[in-house]
Parts: sequence; C-alpha cells; structure tokens
Amino acid sequence: MKKLLIIIILVLIVLVGCFWLWQNNRQIEESNQYKDLIVLTQPKIGEYISSPIIIEGRARGNWFFEASFPVVIVDWDGLIVGQGIAQAQSEWMTTDYVPFQAEISFTKPTVKNNGWIILRKDNPSGLPQNDDAFEVPIFFR
Repeated sequence: MKKLLIIIILVLIVLVGCFWLWQNNRQIEESNQYKDLIVLTQPKIGEYISSPIIIEGRARGNWFFEASFPVVIVDWDGLIVGQGIAQAQSEWMTTDYVPFQAEISFTKPTVKNNGWIILRKDNPSGLPQNDDAFEVPIFFR
C-alpha cells in the first residue's frame, strides 16, 4: 500500500511538471504573436541582439503592401537607432500567413541597453484606422 501511494505521488508530480512546461511554452509562443496578424520567430522577445540583426517571422498578407512592410528599432527613449524593410519570402497577396525576413543594421545605444523592434503594418493609405504595429522588447548586446 505504501509503494502504491509513492507511485501515485510521483506520477502526480510528473504530470504537474509537464503541465507547467506546456503552459510556459504556450505563453512564450503567444507573446511572440500579435493578434492573429503577425508572428515573430527571430529574435525572441527579450533576447539580446547585435547589429546587423536578422528578423524573421510570418504575417498575414494584408500586413504587407507590395510585398514589404517597415521595421524600426528604437532605444529605451523611442529614438530610432535602425530601420529597414521586411520582405515577403513568398506570394503576399493572400489572407494566409506569409514568411518574411529583414536584415537591419543599427547603432547600439550608449545610455541603456533596452529597446524595441517595431514591425509596422504597411499603410499606403495613410489613414490612421489602418495603422497597426507589433512592438517587441529586446536588449542590445
């Protein structure tokens, strides 16, 4: 009877550990995603980056215009330290996810080492209701 109780306790500990890992991984994946519009796969949120940085992910086709969208890197104070264009890696005229990639060079801030990568929805109309952006916190190496 004592062995059975020990086995049940061990199984419960393993199940709780597996559930915790599953929840933790799910939260990380969700935080790399903005709404159901864009997913950042590289770099990860909170990652240390150095120049130049390769930015990769996938976005819905309507995030692009003419197969691209702007990417900005800002320091802790919102000062732009780098910017460039993310390019679609396949057919972008769809509502499905389209892989993208950008290589951005930036100047490392001298005051603080934190900042953001801002993935901006391309908005050729200029209408504010069509603006959108995914801001990803990062650290500069």
